[in-house]
Amino acid sequence: MNFKFWGDGSQGAKDLVDANLVRDTSNFNWTFIFILAVVFYVYWSEIHKKNYAAVQAGLALYGVHWLYEIANAIICKASGYPLWAVSNNSTTFILLIGVSWELSMMFSLAGIISFKMMPQDRTKRYFARGKFKGISCKLMVAIEMALLFALFESFLAGTSNNSFIWVYKWWGVIPVFITTYIPFFLASNYVPDMKPKARNIFLIAEWGLVALLLVILIPCGVI
Repeated sequence: MNFKFWGDGSQGAKDLVDANLVRDTSNFNWTFIFILAVVFYVYWSEIHKKNYAAVQAGLALYGVHWLYEIANAIICKASGYPLWAVSNNSTTFILLIGVSWELSMMFSLAGIISFKMMPQDRTKRYFARGKFKGISCKLMVAIEMALLFALFESFLAGTSNNSFIWVYKWWGVIPVFITTYIPFFLASNYVPDMKPKARNIFLIAEWGLVALLLVILIPCGVI
């Protein structure tokens, strides 16, 4: 088992990114359908149980995920290489330069998982002492989940089939943890408890922007 904590800026990493087949069906197989069915089952199970907060958590994180992936693809177009990329050998289908089908479907469920990991009383705070009011369970779980995901990404970056590729030397576990995963899980943990109007505005604006960017940038060849 090999963990990789930073990009190496090597030509090998750049060659792997250059070889990526974005939205190419060469590696396509039936696991695509099975994974999609699992995601549908999870969401409809939560809807059937009227656990709408969990659904909102899932959608909040997944929308942030898509905005990050679009931004990463734009960075690739502008500078030549993305902050992160997936390899052809690790997936059945690459959606954008930095995200495979399997990875994206995982993120569609990550918000629900994080939300369910919080205490039933989501106002609970940890380490409260004297005048210190403690740390919100929402923030604590977001940090814990972000750390777990960042460490797992470092494992993926070190796999022999280059499941995850970091090109830039300054990009690695620490910036991924702080700038990527913490915002992901803050969205899933806080959005469901926003006031209804604010929550609806957030989700509609978030997904509206995702849809607009995809509709414009994919046909233009930007991403």
